[in-house]
Amino acid sequence: MDRKEIEIQVYGAEQICASCVNLPSSKETSDWLEAALARKFPGQPFTVTYIDIFNPHEDQMKQDFSKRVIDEDLFYPVVVIEGEIVGEGNPQLKTIVKEMEKFGYRLFKDGN
Repeated sequence: MDRKEIEIQVYGAEQICASCVNLPSSKETSDWLEAALARKFPGQPFTVTYIDIFNPHEDQMKQDFSKRVIDEDLFYPVVVIEGEIVGEGNPQLKTIVKEMEKFGYRLFKDGN
């Protein structure tokens, strides 16, 4: 199955949101996600982009979504794949993996 290389966007801020005090920072979550997904989908290209919601990106769509995170008081980090929110606050790897599989990514299993 052909797959489109997707961009996984992680929106957040250096300051941890009030309800996320014991969780990793948005940047740490972005780095963890990139490493975890690289292990799950070896040799299958994708991009993980960290976007600081208080330091707007030059891309207008990313600026608009950053504003939405702030305006709607979304719990960050907010993980977005192809315009769909797939994780918020404490994103679940299993949910993100399932979303990537919808785009043709094949999960690596030992022995395959």
